[in-house]
Amino acid sequence: MVLVGLTGGVATGKSTVASMFKRCGAVVIDADGLAHSVVEPGKPAWREIIKQFGRAVLNPDQTINRRALGSLVFRDPAKRKQLEHIIHPRVAREQQRLIREARARNPRAVIVYDVPLLFEAGIGKQVDYIVVVSSDRNTQIARLQKRDGLSRAEALRRINSQLPLAQKRRLADFVLDGTTNKRRLFTQVKALFQHFQAAA
Repeated sequence: MVLVGLTGGVATGKSTVASMFKRCGAVVIDADGLAHSVVEPGKPAWREIIKQFGRAVLNPDQTINRRALGSLVFRDPAKRKQLEHIIHPRVAREQQRLIREARARNPRAVIVYDVPLLFEAGIGKQVDYIVVVSSDRNTQIARLQKRDGLSRAEALRRINSQLPLAQKRRLADFVLDGTTNKRRLFTQVKALFQHFQAAA
């Protein structure tokens, strides 16, 4: 089994690359998806978030309003740490469970863990390879504004809350440019997948 950590900056094209790895046959575990599932209404993390941040971060249907919570935590590093302390351990346990299941199904699986905060959460040492998806800052800002309806200042706050992309690129085993046209990008992903398969 080979475990690949897929990371990059916010809105650099990571999800696109993850779906390409999936098309190649990799098992993709999405940290954001796990983070959504651990904070579903009534779950322990959901209760802790309300206790820490108040009911103002809830939608009318009682789900977490990610935009309201985001605007709170991205302005205050201490609050962001509080939120990470609630979510990260639960996501890590769920990730380990999914890896065990994938390994049981196929001992030579290529597992891609798509995790935005790979370095920030100290997960880099737990994976066999690190792939960083990068892009220029203007593209990141434009994509964030379009995707999440953020102002330029809000988009910059999200970007600046993460480790700088230049640092992530230096720590990577492989770097992909998320602004490359999709056909070329898929060719690069396919070559990487084949490399990981050979290693598995």
